[in-house]
Amino acid sequence: MSKPKPKSGQKFSAKNIAAGFLMGLLALSLLGFGVEGFGGSARSIGSVGGRDISTNEYARALQNELRVLQSQTGQSITMEQARLFGLDQMVREQLVTTAALNNEAQRLGVSAGDETVQREILQVSAFQGLGGQFDREAYRFALQNAGLNESEFEDSIREDVSRSILQLAVISAARAPDMLVTPLLNHQAQTRDYSILSLGADDLETPVGMPDDAELQAFYDANIDDYTLPEGKRIRYAWLTPDMLIDTVEIDEAILRDAYEARAQEFRQPERRLVERLVFADMQQAEDAMARLTAGDISFVDLAAERGLSIEDTDMGDVTRAQLGTAADAVFALTEPGFAGPVETSLGPAVFQMNAILAARETPFEDAAPQLREELVADRARRILSDDLDLFEDLLAGGATVEELASETDMRVGELDWRTGETAGIAAYEAFRSAARNVEAGDFPEIQILDDGGLFTLELIEDLPPLARPLDDIRTQVTGDWRRAQIVENLQLQADGIVQALEDGADFATLDLTPDRFEGMRRSDVLPDLPRDLVGTAFDMETGDVRSVAGADRVFVIALHAVSDPDLMMDDVARLRDALSQQLAQSVAQDLFTYFSSALRQSQPIQFNQQVIDAVHANF
Repeated sequence: MSKPKPKSGQKFSAKNIAAGFLMGLLALSLLGFGVEGFGGSARSIGSVGGRDISTNEYARALQNELRVLQSQTGQSITMEQARLFGLDQMVREQLVTTAALNNEAQRLGVSAGDETVQREILQVSAFQGLGGQFDREAYRFALQNAGLNESEFEDSIREDVSRSILQLAVISAARAPDMLVTPLLNHQAQTRDYSILSLGADDLETPVGMPDDAELQAFYDANIDDYTLPEGKRIRYAWLTPDMLIDTVEIDEAILRDAYEARAQEFRQPERRLVERLVFADMQQAEDAMARLTAGDISFVDLAAERGLSIEDTDMGDVTRAQLGTAADAVFALTEPGFAGPVETSLGPAVFQMNAILAARETPFEDAAPQLREELVADRARRILSDDLDLFEDLLAGGATVEELASETDMRVGELDWRTGETAGIAAYEAFRSAARNVEAGDFPEIQILDDGGLFTLELIEDLPPLARPLDDIRTQVTGDWRRAQIVENLQLQADGIVQALEDGADFATLDLTPDRFEGMRRSDVLPDLPRDLVGTAFDMETGDVRSVAGADRVFVIALHAVSDPDLMMDDVARLRDALSQQLAQSVAQDLFTYFSSALRQSQPIQFNQQVIDAVHANF
């Protein structure tokens, strides 16, 4: 079995290290999986330093990892698929490491005593009877179902604890070096004081006008990639949706009336009340509470709070007389919001707060009929399409083209120059867009299903090269882009002058500028209404530096005033340092154990019997 890596701050003992192995082994073994029929010469898939890896051990480990993979993907995984993921190789690597560690523990004389093994067995819930005590029969039965005898199981516990002791000995000295912790802490907790001046179009000394035709053409040509449609596909398609069939579907009035009666509770709603309820242990407490409420000494919310309840705990929502039971008369006697009770209920004496009266509401059949007809017609149309699915598929399988399919059925044919971003018409459906992305020359048309129950098929006519959109078609867009570019360019020149003045000794005040000042800012902080990358820029600067940064339609001037190292006296900084130390220590421990186990593997001969491994795989 694979060995879990230790977590930061985890306490180690024979009990908590072996517990996972015990429960995992039992859970898997009790599934009844077994590898039999290999004969006496096929009891192991290989060996490590003379220690055999049994076929059952390999099968159980495979099944464990296979179940984990299935839970992650949410679908059934075959052994062939698992092998494509490298699952079998990973399991063998884990078992080789386990065997190598067992060999080393044996060489060093590391072992768990009988008392430790007994203690672990006594604490396994699968071995306990109804009274929570160890049950010898349950123990024997569980092991028998797992295909194990007591000696094998107890030996596996002993080996697992021994490996854990060996692992702890290797990683116990792992520490996080200060030379690693300090730079990481500085990176995350260092603070900076800086000012940011934001310049927009309104700050330009000379406003930007409109481009003439030559300027606009030159800008369009220089940025032609921004106005070029991507590669696409000319697609022929046939489709049919429920909406296309609605005019052909008739619904009898008798069916509508049956649907109306089936949903009578929806269309005929009795009078209701919005109610909150507080239940008490006895009638005296309920009467005292009611007296305080009616006297105005306390609100219903505060009364609930006295009992450790929130208003959500007392809310019954909108209820009918039938739902209120014995409290119905008292609550429905109220003609305006107020208090009712106390009333003896199935939960005990209770007081009620009625917050609103919801009048009875009945929707006549004539008013409900249009809604019912629309819903029933849509449902009938979807079922017609579902029934026709086989017909459409048979026609395509018989060699019908997309156009022929449309001519022989109610499907409608069309052509579309499809490119990424197209969402008009049938391209509004994600199923179609996905099919369009994937279709290739020579693909056989297939019927596919749309989100609304519609059906479609498509075929590729030809691939389309990138296409530059004509300037006249997008003149307004290009004009806006030209103006934004000119604004940023002119703002950049203005910002460069401000940067130069600040570097020459001026300050924002003498330049009659008022920037936003930020103090004690960390790398992870977010600046309100400002681009996120400005924080990164500030942390790339040295004290006294001034820089300009161009945005999409604004330019920013940043001046760095001060850099402060993390204050270890602050609680959040101290917690961050501890967390970093623990994470690094865990990483160091994992690396140490990886190197140690790798060295053990290299020092011991490893052999595998591929024929037996293939036989194990065949059992899945």
